[in-house]
Amino acid sequence: MSQTEYDSYPPLFRPRRSPTLPSPDSDDFFNQQVPDFDPVPVIDSECINQKQLDEACREWGMFRLINHGIPLTLLNKLHDHAKKLFSLAYESKQASFTPPISYFWGTPGLTPSGVVIQRDARAQSQNFNWLEGFHVLLTPLSQLQYEDPMLDSFRCLLEEYGRHQTRLATTIFEALAKNLQLDSERTRAYLSTATGHLRVHRYPCCFEAEQLRAWGIDVHTDSSVLSILHEDEVGGLQVCSNNQWFDVKPQFDSLIVNLGDMMQAMSDDNYIGAKHRVKVNKHKERISVGYFVLPYEDTVIESSKYKPFTYADFRAEVQRDLKTVGFKIGLQKFKLSETF
Repeated sequence: MSQTEYDSYPPLFRPRRSPTLPSPDSDDFFNQQVPDFDPVPVIDSECINQKQLDEACREWGMFRLINHGIPLTLLNKLHDHAKKLFSLAYESKQASFTPPISYFWGTPGLTPSGVVIQRDARAQSQNFNWLEGFHVLLTPLSQLQYEDPMLDSFRCLLEEYGRHQTRLATTIFEALAKNLQLDSERTRAYLSTATGHLRVHRYPCCFEAEQLRAWGIDVHTDSSVLSILHEDEVGGLQVCSNNQWFDVKPQFDSLIVNLGDMMQAMSDDNYIGAKHRVKVNKHKERISVGYFVLPYEDTVIESSKYKPFTYADFRAEVQRDLKTVGFKIGLQKFKLSETF
């Protein structure tokens, strides 16, 4: 990439000097004894094996979904449009997007409308995440039309992709609810497809990853019920299981499903919210598209492990944590045995 090509990067992410290719031995910061195989369980969407699904959720909180029914042509078009839009000048991206499609960078900590949560002074020391993205509210998309043909084509692709994700999330959650023996009332209340939203991420190249101690996204769990990820073939996603980190191998024709904090609470901790992170790449940019779905805001989540709470309660605590300490504390604040 030439220096002018880095104009699409947020200023903080632009190389401070002409980038040089790193040596093969300079990746120690990221290669922390991660096994070179992909152990993530595989679930077939066309014929869900309830026992295999249960085991995957108990042991990993993550699984690979195959035969998902999303056309590869749609996935290719969505990624191509995302690359073109991310390649726009940084200032242009800031000016061109407003809700329901918002541009952000440096942090995944956003309000529901896509506004970055501003941190207090003592939380400013928390490192930036090496990413930029578009936060997409799916419900209002059909009411929007851009004059720019590229933006409007992107909107249409996002809307079509969102419909597929709504279908998949409903199917997966019904299978999970069956395993957990949730009654019909809770099954309906614990998943609100109207809350579904997308995050389209680009992880810029980072030639000084070790010096900056940079991560695309640092270790976290999602706040959702379910998260469904599609990624390109660059790789970088890692998942933690039994205190060991594993690379999740990129497969363009499959999806990665994460269980989030809400699913963990709903299951009385029988299922785990997947702890994961994203490495940066020194040579290649990475594109991913994540779908996140939540419970109805006023639905009380009942659990033997946690105090009763609504998603609105949980979100308020997470936003307070991000603002004051710079990271999410999450479910621990609602544990019956914990005192804060």
